[in-house]
Amino acid sequence: MKKVLILAALILSIAACKEEQKEVTNAALFAKIDAEIKANAEAYSNLKESSETIGHRLTGSENGAKAETYVYNKLKSYGFEDVEYQSFEVEAWSRGQVALSIDGNETKVVTLGHSPVEAEVTANIVDFGNGLEVDYLANPEGAKGNTVLVYIGILEGSEEGLSNLHRSEKTALALKYGAIGIIIINQVPNGVLLTGTASVTGELLSIPAVCIGKEDGMALKEKLKESASTATIKMTNNSSMIQARNVVATIKGTEIPEEEIVIGGHLDSWDLATGAIDNGIGSFAVVDIARAFKANNLRPKRTVKFVLFMGEEQGLFGSRHMVAEAVKNNTIENIKYMMNLDMGGNPIGMNAGGKLNDENFFTKLGATIQQQDTIYQNKFSNRSGLHSDHQPFMLEGVPILSIHSNLDRSIYGCYHSDCDDFNLVNKDHITNTSRFGTMMLYGLANAEVLPATKMDSETTKEFMIKNDLKEKLIIGGDWKWEE
Repeated sequence: MKKVLILAALILSIAACKEEQKEVTNAALFAKIDAEIKANAEAYSNLKESSETIGHRLTGSENGAKAETYVYNKLKSYGFEDVEYQSFEVEAWSRGQVALSIDGNETKVVTLGHSPVEAEVTANIVDFGNGLEVDYLANPEGAKGNTVLVYIGILEGSEEGLSNLHRSEKTALALKYGAIGIIIINQVPNGVLLTGTASVTGELLSIPAVCIGKEDGMALKEKLKESASTATIKMTNNSSMIQARNVVATIKGTEIPEEEIVIGGHLDSWDLATGAIDNGIGSFAVVDIARAFKANNLRPKRTVKFVLFMGEEQGLFGSRHMVAEAVKNNTIENIKYMMNLDMGGNPIGMNAGGKLNDENFFTKLGATIQQQDTIYQNKFSNRSGLHSDHQPFMLEGVPILSIHSNLDRSIYGCYHSDCDDFNLVNKDHITNTSRFGTMMLYGLANAEVLPATKMDSETTKEFMIKNDLKEKLIIGGDWKWEE
């Protein structure tokens, strides 16, 4: 009996030593990675060059094609032999001219994506508050034949606990209740105008959708309390079939190559500015993380695919295409995790969406990252949202990973607007995304056992409900479960 106890203790001791050695090895490797990226990071310089020489990166435009080629060539220059374009064809939208007249007075306005190719609508304006279903239920006939006015966020003084909707979902509700036009009020002060798609499907809308500044919008709300107002919306836009390309670079896994970890960020942007924050800081960090993998000769157990998606802004076109192809080719089961970088940076933690088998995995990984720099706070959460390139993967049950960002909140005031330019980018912050993002990705791709597995259909459904996504998915036509 004594010999058995001694043997058991010896085995536990050896296992503990191996675990300790593994942690030391990861810490030492992360220190090496950290030093290399601090010395050689290119995310900031590449984004600067792209902003200056290409400009915006609208899907289907000449600029968009230039951006695709730019990152393809960068990945090749970093030593990737397996770089490919994943082409897809889709109907893409671009803006033309727009004018908004309220009671005969011209108002500063911008068109929201997927508005009609041509429209001229004159109608009474009806205020529907936050533009949520509850607002329409309070006046179900009020939108019919009228132009609705809604706030893009949740208005101060609203009922507590309301869950906001995306602008496209608010437009879908306006259509559902019979509106013939929609005016969305931006929440950013000083007259900043926001663009972005107002279509949940990426298809053309049947009504014009526009955005006006916060000050103009709030003044209009006050006026409507006293008297009726009429709006005339005139616009022309363009819509045609275009070719676009995701860019994919691959590092084959050393031990489990059939298992794939996808890291992606959308390369495309809107056309009002250069899209430095949305999503230059994410997509060019992905490119630099790929560079760091090559520069540090990182070859994890699992295959890693670095993806620059196009078409995200107009309806997640690139990521939907990649997932649809994987489903069609019966390779969706190979995709074990999707890490998405969209408008995030300067990470202080991780968010893991999915049903976790090991809740401690990411905090342990984060603790090793924190050894390199205490500005990484090792925050952790397990929740999910919509409207970025993780969504098509998530709907197939693929676990997702994103970062907790620590960026200056003021930069988000330029979201989808004409001030989203390179001057907003903080070099240290985008470099930190490369540093910590590389460690996160390697730690996940090289794990002995992944912390989550692909969810089956019923578990995915339950996860969507738990994260309060059912209503939004129904509005967007992406709820695939029958009730």
